[in-house]
Amino acid sequence: MGVAVRDRLRVSDADAAVLAEVGVFLGSLAAGDLTVRSRQQLTHGTGTWAVRKRELTGSCSARWAGSITKATHDQWALARRGQAAHLVWLRGQITRIEARLARPLGAKADRRAGLVRGYGSRAEWHAKCRRLHALKVCLARLEADWAAGRVHVVRGGKQLAHARHHLAQMGLSEQAWRERWQAARMFLAADGESGKRFGNETIRITDTGRLSLKLPAPLAHLANAPHGRYVLDAAVQFKHRSQEWLDRVTANRAVAYRIHHDPVRGRWYVTASWQRAATPILPLEAALARGVVAVDMNDDHLAAWRLDRHGNPVGEPQHFFYDLSGSTAHRDAQIRHALTRLLHHARRCGAAAIAIEDLDFTDGRSRERHGRNKRFRRLLSRFPTAKLKARLVSMAAEQDIAIVAVDPAYTSRWGAQHWQKPLTTRTRKTTRHDAAAVAIGRRALGHPVRRRTTPPPHDQSDRMGHRTVQARPETRRREETRPHLPGPRMRCVTPGSGAKAGDQRTQHRSGYAAEHEPWQQGSLPLSP
Repeated sequence: MGVAVRDRLRVSDADAAVLAEVGVFLGSLAAGDLTVRSRQQLTHGTGTWAVRKRELTGSCSARWAGSITKATHDQWALARRGQAAHLVWLRGQITRIEARLARPLGAKADRRAGLVRGYGSRAEWHAKCRRLHALKVCLARLEADWAAGRVHVVRGGKQLAHARHHLAQMGLSEQAWRERWQAARMFLAADGESGKRFGNETIRITDTGRLSLKLPAPLAHLANAPHGRYVLDAAVQFKHRSQEWLDRVTANRAVAYRIHHDPVRGRWYVTASWQRAATPILPLEAALARGVVAVDMNDDHLAAWRLDRHGNPVGEPQHFFYDLSGSTAHRDAQIRHALTRLLHHARRCGAAAIAIEDLDFTDGRSRERHGRNKRFRRLLSRFPTAKLKARLVSMAAEQDIAIVAVDPAYTSRWGAQHWQKPLTTRTRKTTRHDAAAVAIGRRALGHPVRRRTTPPPHDQSDRMGHRTVQARPETRRREETRPHLPGPRMRCVTPGSGAKAGDQRTQHRSGYAAEHEPWQQGSLPLSP
């Protein structure tokens, strides 16, 4: 639902000086307003919001005051949500450690009885006792802050503030750190307003790419245009979604802009963002009518395979590789390129849906779940499940492709058991991940993961074996079990009542109800 495009501003030295002065001045106002908002804690309301905006209007303007108060309130709300998430995490860690401390040393886990494993040694048990005490102290402090509505926010970022005391380790000089700190605390952002000229009165970009901004009252002497505005020499040319942006500004629809400075590269950027209408959700039956492209997400690549509507693999498996090492921007670009190639493959195949696993490693990154397996915990920590799904949903909406998320339970194991060997030929080596993609696609289509085996040879007595083709989901009696026929001598067991007769799910481990109840993930809401 949210769209954001960015372009570089090739500003002159004079324009850069004006932007820096305006950004630092508005940043100081934002810092003061954040302090006021934090002191209000839970007593904040529409009345106090109006008072804050009225006090800021005299120092800048009504539009800048509205943008500042909204930004600071959103920052406070984000810190509040982070507090809630941290509380949940702390309570979960304390519960898990207490359960393991209550078990004897070296005790094995018992899933049926709901018992966790004990710690391996006395030294580890003692270290966990100390960690439990530290977590309880942190939890008590956080619960007190939560009850009082007190949050801890650092404008400019906690990481950058911490780097001030470790300049030698970060490889920064004091001047370089000061430039980054000043750039991070600048405020040059304005929300759009429909009906106003070009969709924004504070920071305005015309249809020809001319950028101007309304100067605050104390800096009105810097204006080079009428009505206290400053027009930059640089022209804005959005390369991505330029036509969509142009349609909005020509129709005077709301567009929000943000100008920021990158002191490392010495560049200025402008970001335009707007909210689009909600994308209608395609019915599941219509999305799966032409088959599905199933995707198995891995640490270094996406394994995709197209399946027809009967659950049969079609064509060859596809691999879309990416590298998650390096900076955050590099990892984000790698994910974006891999998803772009995946969507292009789905369009070429003619499929209207992509099936993925509904993975969530938030609770699996803790040391209490995986013990000393640091390598596996590091793998889970860097695996971007949430970011990958969010990007895939937003990018697929542009291509009119539906996303179907299925239960990830045992897809790799059952895929390798039922599909890896049959799909392997002399010219094609099917990997475990390719087989898992087939299992994911069949689960999204409503088919069981298992495949029907080939009939027995014709020289055997039961030469009329079952079919190798897949039954359609609406076919009746397709999941019924075969009756148990008694032997020629022992007729003490009635047909259909043997040990192996009964529910299909007890005979075939891949026939759980989750495979017949796929759900479609809707569009993600725009974050505030």
